[in-house]
Amino acid sequence: MSEAILTISGVTKNFSDGERELRILRGVNLTVNAGETVAIIGRSGTGKSTLLALLGLLDRPTGGSIKLKNYETTELGEHQRTTLRGKAIGFIFQQHHLLADFTALENVCLAGNFARQNAGKKRAMELLSQVGLAERMHHRPARMSGGEQQRVAIARALYTEPALLLCDEPTGNLDPATGVAVMDLVWQLAGEKRTAMILVTHDLQVAARAPRTLTLQDGQLAG
Repeated sequence: MSEAILTISGVTKNFSDGERELRILRGVNLTVNAGETVAIIGRSGTGKSTLLALLGLLDRPTGGSIKLKNYETTELGEHQRTTLRGKAIGFIFQQHHLLADFTALENVCLAGNFARQNAGKKRAMELLSQVGLAERMHHRPARMSGGEQQRVAIARALYTEPALLLCDEPTGNLDPATGVAVMDLVWQLAGEKRTAMILVTHDLQVAARAPRTLTLQDGQLAG
């Protein structure tokens, strides 16, 4: 029986806009098991990025429950949420967010520092080799192509062996061929560790590779 990594129940999110209150999420429910990939699609402005921020513990919901592994995250303080995020969640964004003054190896090692882990450079070097950058790990981002930079971001996201990987338009800035190669790596490396993965994308071809695809519409997820 698969372990539920993420369980969200009745999640709502409201924002105030002057005198109005905007209801972005209206009771979202979702369970993602270890090793499972779920793609989420939907029109711009439907709340996909808002939902991802809640799942990544970057924001708090207005209501509902978000359980990550055995932790009810809505009951945790900020320090506990930060610690859990660093250990249990990996992020891959459309923008790679690499630090320009650091080498590829140093950028990946930073993930361990943020998570307060001491796995050292060995794991970072192994991951960079796995994503095909063994000969580029001492190069800074400016000397790397967009696809290479995104592969560094993949290695960084997986450095701490997170239970949950959140991908926000990871191929949005890449040409189609590079995008396919990048997603091949994501699926391969996440699959080796049975990492639960949520993929937010506008690319229907990318979404079609996921065993389960949901649409965020009218503040709720529908299959």
